[in-house]
Amino acid sequence: MTNRKRFTRCVLPVAGVVCALGSATPAMAETLKFFNWSDYMAEDTIANFEEQTGIDVIQDVFDSNEVLEAKLLAGNSGYDLVVPTASFMGRQIQAGVFDKLDKDALTNLHHVDPELLGFLEAVDPGNLYGVPYLWGTTGIGYNVEKVKEALGDDAPVDSWDLVLKPENMQKLQSCGVMFLDSPDELYPLVLNYLGKDPNSRTPADYALDSEGVELLKSVRPYVRQFHSSQYISALANGDICVAIGWSGDVLQAQDRAIEADNGVNIEYSIPKEGAQIWFDMLAIPKAADNKEAAHAFINYLLQPEVIADVSNYVAYANPNMDAMDLQDEEIRDNVGIYPPAEVKKKLFAQKVRGIRIERLMARLWTNVKTDR
Repeated sequence: MTNRKRFTRCVLPVAGVVCALGSATPAMAETLKFFNWSDYMAEDTIANFEEQTGIDVIQDVFDSNEVLEAKLLAGNSGYDLVVPTASFMGRQIQAGVFDKLDKDALTNLHHVDPELLGFLEAVDPGNLYGVPYLWGTTGIGYNVEKVKEALGDDAPVDSWDLVLKPENMQKLQSCGVMFLDSPDELYPLVLNYLGKDPNSRTPADYALDSEGVELLKSVRPYVRQFHSSQYISALANGDICVAIGWSGDVLQAQDRAIEADNGVNIEYSIPKEGAQIWFDMLAIPKAADNKEAAHAFINYLLQPEVIADVSNYVAYANPNMDAMDLQDEEIRDNVGIYPPAEVKKKLFAQKVRGIRIERLMARLWTNVKTDR
């Protein structure tokens, strides 16, 4: 694996002078306030942009869509550019959160896969508000040796049975299991596992006595923690043996374990029953102070060589058709990052479900987590 050193969770601004390189202009304000997922950009991406444009980037980070959404819906978030997941962005668009993109300023948009843009029409008709940044799947990260020790050579690591059957979770409890702290990620995969529509709009599917809730509550006693970022280091250090997590995060954990040479062998599985495919977007809040700088940064990230470096570093797929040959072979050819066609057929994407269903899902998640 490539040696990827991790960057700090908050990138402080570097002093610079505004110049007329790229999309920047002398009239452009000097600061771009960026709200991004943690550990989600190459080590030198921001520094290179600052050097090229003279625009200082203040990056703050979050680890769940719920945190970002709370800021966006509260009013002026204070950020010029944010990275919502497409399903969340869809309902945020309906709430009037974002400004329309100036496509004339995005001269590198032609590099993006049109098939992907077509898919995103479901949440962003006309692709007016967002540009895809990175994408991936939600699956299972596991410690090969510890899982084998707990469940034997025939452990169902290619199935959601591993984490959704109480008899398996009971045996895995001693080596540690973590789940993402997000109903938007966990509950659709449970519905899909049960043979239901993962985007169901039927209220009964979200009732506290529903089959999906009962299933989650049956394995809840064996979940050590619900968290959307700490499982990376926990897997890498051998502190847990299984996590429901995002593809790139698990592969980052694998990479860290290899770098540490600690004997921890981490693998990532896209379960055979199907898994969620998701897309993180670049979007500009309507109240942003520096929309010109936001467009400049989006256009910079659309350069094939820039986004290829990002994928090489964070181990997530990108939507840039012209970046594939610029990526490390171990990234480009990794089926956990770029799944083959037969696996893609079983992937599902989230759709906007409506406020009523979202409220029901938030309620059931609180019920599950508190184990009431």
